[in-house]
Amino acid sequence: MSPQRKRARSSSEEGARGPHTLSGTGSVAAGLAQIALAERSMSALVALRSGAPFEKAGLRIGVNLHVTKETAVLVKTLVALGARVCVAGCNAFSTQDDVAAALASLDGVEVHAVRGCSTAAFYAALDRVVAFGPEVVVDDGCDLTVRLHAAPRGVAGVLGGCEQTTSGVIRAVNMHKAGSLKMPVVATNNNDTKRLLDNYYGTGQSVMDGIVRATALFVAAKTVVVVGYGPCGKGVALRAACLGAQVVVTEVDPFRALQATYDGFRVMPMAAAAPLADVVVTLTGNKHVVSRDHMRAMKAGAVLCNGGQFVHEIDVDWLKATATAAETVRPNMVRYALPGGADLVLLGDGNLVNLSCAEGHPSEVMATSFLGQLLAVKHIVASAKDLKPGVHALPKALDQEIAALQLEALGVEMDAMTPEQVAYAAEWEEGY
Repeated sequence: MSPQRKRARSSSEEGARGPHTLSGTGSVAAGLAQIALAERSMSALVALRSGAPFEKAGLRIGVNLHVTKETAVLVKTLVALGARVCVAGCNAFSTQDDVAAALASLDGVEVHAVRGCSTAAFYAALDRVVAFGPEVVVDDGCDLTVRLHAAPRGVAGVLGGCEQTTSGVIRAVNMHKAGSLKMPVVATNNNDTKRLLDNYYGTGQSVMDGIVRATALFVAAKTVVVVGYGPCGKGVALRAACLGAQVVVTEVDPFRALQATYDGFRVMPMAAAAPLADVVVTLTGNKHVVSRDHMRAMKAGAVLCNGGQFVHEIDVDWLKATATAAETVRPNMVRYALPGGADLVLLGDGNLVNLSCAEGHPSEVMATSFLGQLLAVKHIVASAKDLKPGVHALPKALDQEIAALQLEALGVEMDAMTPEQVAYAAEWEEGY
């Protein structure tokens, strides 16, 4: 990746740790300190390092995730359980170079990730993971899964994969519908402990964190347009409202639009919301939900940002091609002058605002998400003979185990049903 360099190693070190493609700016010491900080808030995941190892010795795991300190905690746990891991970043602007350098210093880990790399370098890194020959894939956005299918050997030798995000699950489902998915994929995004925690609490806090860090905006009394009211949109709407914003929601799903209405938010079409917006946040996983027509209708100085997986939620190409000038006002904040004198502000170049302009979800939130990834990997290995190509749910009992592990880590106790209640819940004859 560009810029890139390989850490100098002896041949014995190369054999033990494998090659590593790194940014020249990453500090191993700083990265290790960040990882240690995350581990303190992810104790439930860390505790599983002393558990039973993977059933397959030397399991090769290909990881395509945001290279953050939280992802590093997951990777260290996978290695502690006997895996060899090859890591690429799932977004060109979310890699934390210090963390990448620290991960690459560990035995059993390859890292191919640089913050701000080109599109070509991004896919070259994925190809390094494909060449590693993963037996299990841990994906975020489905790019690695798609890349594996396009490789000469396809998915031969791949036991399965797990998908971390809504956009990636949609892609995997569409691959299956088209008859193109040749391996089982566990939709870990659909775990209650992921979509109802990470997507809701994590996205809500981290998106607003990214907006405020990038702009120093005073949120109170601003009109924040939340595009999409799924779990991520719900979280952002709630946190924006908590900061005093006037929240407007746009939706294409009738039930979600009704939910937003009953939650006290104004709901209207995007064409009507665009002229009102001080800030627009996209959270749909779809393409051009903020179009050129919407941007033409916005008032001067409106802030655009994307909280979804892929940059094309906003028609950024049109904005850049149409602008008469571009000015970097602050890091990750660019003002584009449009013909006629209007201007719009784009954050993080349209990439995930919580990771391009901040540090992503808090570690405690990611603990449950990555517990899901770990248990999904174990499930794939243990059930390899039974899982057929397609998109699968993680068994409910494992999702409940994740919640129980996190409650234990938080020191929270809960009730258990009595034998009488267990029996009553299992029968149908007793009424009054």
